[in-house]
Amino acid sequence: MEKINRKSSTRPSIKLADLDFTPVLIALAVVLLTLVVLFLWKRKKTVRSAVLFTGLCDSGKTFLFSNLILGSGRETFTSIKENVGFFKTEKGRELKVVDVPGHERLRGKFFDEYKNAAKAIVYLIDSVTVQKDIRDVADFLYTILADKATAKLPVIILCNKQDETLAKSESAIKSMLEKEMNIVRQTRRNQLKSVDNSSSSEAFLGKSANVDFEFDQVGQRIRFVPCSAKETQYGELTAFLESL
Repeated sequence: MEKINRKSSTRPSIKLADLDFTPVLIALAVVLLTLVVLFLWKRKKTVRSAVLFTGLCDSGKTFLFSNLILGSGRETFTSIKENVGFFKTEKGRELKVVDVPGHERLRGKFFDEYKNAAKAIVYLIDSVTVQKDIRDVADFLYTILADKATAKLPVIILCNKQDETLAKSESAIKSMLEKEMNIVRQTRRNQLKSVDNSSSSEAFLGKSANVDFEFDQVGQRIRFVPCSAKETQYGELTAFLESL
């Protein structure tokens, strides 16, 4: 019989050293770089470094801002844009201070713009006109305290213009606001019931709907203090800023 000679097939052996890992390394480098960029972008986006000066028009925000940052109070007018400056603490740190316009058509826009960068809130109240403006004062304050972006931040409520004869005391203002906040809270709850509130950025403020609102119920540091920007009597504000 004729023998069939089969040639044994030999496969070339591939050595690890001969493999080209360049595409894999490039892909890994791109993924790693992307993760680093995303991490830095997110960190930059969520860094809280600003103190927001908030309140209604004519509460004295910009005058106090000017006094605190520039060292002298200046005649001011209704702001149509934010003022930004830096307060230097006794320890040499610099705090970014943002004066948010108090006009009702502007304050919501600028508060939303800076709320995620805020580390503390300063809320100014005109102690002379507070009774007349109590609804607007309470409504804007409720917006700040109930917003999930600022719900846990320290807040100092400055009852300004205490140098004037008709000024209400900080304890009287606190009591007035607690009563008005009950009304604002009920109005907000009714509004949320009429729409889909699953994506609402507003948290419930207080202990429960059946219990009258008190500032002590809010899980954040809130202080009412008297001050006079005109007479440069705002030592508790500077102490508050030093503590941040």
